[in-house]
Amino acid sequence: MCKRLVVPEQEDAEAEISVAQPWWRFSVRFNVAVTHTLPVVRLHNHQTEGVMMRWGFVPRPDEGDAREVGAAFVRSDAILSAGDYRRAWLYGQRCVVPLAGFYQWHLTENGVSQPFYVRLVNRGVFGVAALWERTVLDKGEDVIESCALLTVSANSLIADIDDGSGQMPAILHRQDYEAWLTATAAKAQSMLRTYPAERMVTHPVSPRVNYLQYDDALLIRPTSQ
Repeated sequence: MCKRLVVPEQEDAEAEISVAQPWWRFSVRFNVAVTHTLPVVRLHNHQTEGVMMRWGFVPRPDEGDAREVGAAFVRSDAILSAGDYRRAWLYGQRCVVPLAGFYQWHLTENGVSQPFYVRLVNRGVFGVAALWERTVLDKGEDVIESCALLTVSANSLIADIDDGSGQMPAILHRQDYEAWLTATAAKAQSMLRTYPAERMVTHPVSPRVNYLQYDDALLIRPTSQ
């Protein structure tokens, strides 16, 4: 499964996903890891709003240790099997995370973990299905809003460079953004489909992406393996 994400410029994200209330503030980032903040589109009072959330699902205090790093991903076929994700799913706490791309690591025959950059063909921004949670700690003195990306079965492109998880982010089709946020749980479930391999491209990149002190456009530049 991918371990790092690339976040687009705010204006590009807003051009891709309609946001009525853009409370968020962000700029392009090339090396986003778990516990970092992500831009998220969700529904509030029947309007879309753009907010920033921590990546890594923080469970409610009565469902786990909220101080621990939460899950970055949730399998779409397991959202009803775990209490914390089940609650968020049934309460309609669905959201869309706009991304420019993500990194996937492949173990080569030489035993080297080679990072690859993955993006969509002719689309600078795409939305990934996610769940969000609002966790209140310390008797209301601390509030954390967090999210976890949903995953589906990997397509052939991702499977070729997969680390063995057999999963990939649940990329939504553009026409499904609004329905994903507003539909019933049953209808939303039908939108969690494997994105076509022919609409995605990937290339190897520098191992600099392994180190969080690097966050620049050179990280997505193609390199020889």
